[in-house]
Amino acid sequence: MREFIQKNIKGDYYIWFVVIALSIFGILAVYSATGTLAYAEKGGNTEYYLMKHAFLVIFGLATMWLTHLISIQYFSRIAQIMLYLAIPLLIYTLIFGVEINDARRWISLPVAGLTVQSSDFAKLALVAYVARFMAKRQGEVHDFKRTLLPILSVILVVCLLIFPEDFSTSAVLFLTSMLVLFLGRIPLKQIGLLVGIGLLVLGGAFTYVMKSDVQFGRIATMKSRIEAFSSGSDDGGTYQSRQAKIAVARGGFVGTGPGRSRQKNILPSPFADFIYAIIIEEYGSIFGGLTLVLLYLLLLYRSFRIVLLTENPLAALLAIGLSFSLVVQALINMGVAVNLLPVTGLALPIVSRGGTSILFVSIAFGIILSASRTIYPDREHE
Repeated sequence: MREFIQKNIKGDYYIWFVVIALSIFGILAVYSATGTLAYAEKGGNTEYYLMKHAFLVIFGLATMWLTHLISIQYFSRIAQIMLYLAIPLLIYTLIFGVEINDARRWISLPVAGLTVQSSDFAKLALVAYVARFMAKRQGEVHDFKRTLLPILSVILVVCLLIFPEDFSTSAVLFLTSMLVLFLGRIPLKQIGLLVGIGLLVLGGAFTYVMKSDVQFGRIATMKSRIEAFSSGSDDGGTYQSRQAKIAVARGGFVGTGPGRSRQKNILPSPFADFIYAIIIEEYGSIFGGLTLVLLYLLLLYRSFRIVLLTENPLAALLAIGLSFSLVVQALINMGVAVNLLPVTGLALPIVSRGGTSILFVSIAFGIILSASRTIYPDREHE
């Protein structure tokens, strides 16, 4: 078995451990959170969503394994192609996308019968492209016209296309891009200018939405959720937050036990947006809640280690950019579940039930593992 693992499993063992542990948490939590739903919708087949989610996780792990075998240098060209596809997809989604829960985030694939959230693909594409761009411009980081202006325009275009239907993803993506630029050795003075421009553009759009009478789809929903969170009313997602707090309170330190959640039958989206609350209710805030936080922080730590040890700038920037976006998304999801943040709709990476989102997250993990191979080229781990 040891020989098989050394031959076929490359990269950082700790990151592999994080992925497998999160996958197990996800399968157990999704099974518990969807049991009642499956019984009602699938004629008593309580394992329906379990089997579906487990298949997606296994498919994602296989995709991650294949991705991590690709040399990190190939992702330079792949990132460019992905960005060229992402921008038209975002525009198409805004105009012709499938509307679910007042949000037009999805593209329908009629042949496969699936829906794809274009922002997931765009997030992966933009982070990879910014990493590629900065890796190639290491000798021109002080050139504002050749480096800063081109990459800033790309970042703002993608973030603004995502903003109308998914403000939280847009904000996380912008922060991630700034981190990649900072680690790409862009001078702090210019980083400050970029942050100022970004805050001016995105902040201006946000302020306009909050102060106007806009009633357009997801923008109106976002506005109502923020206002409800500030006032503490039962509108705009606060009901979900209160039910999640009940789940967290019931779980306490040790939890009620696997499958014994009560709030999964009351809480909207217990298998997606609020799965962290269900995990705390069943497994407790110590084993369930804290363990998940530590797993994501371990991923971030190992990615920073890649930055410190690798001599490949593309590997360093890809690893930290992708891991940072995943960890921040996870922390926001957890913050929503414990009512520290307004409801955003961000899933818990790998853990929440999903379709193509699991695929894109798996590809991101595969790229991070590919980047770690620049430290362990012969699979000889420390």
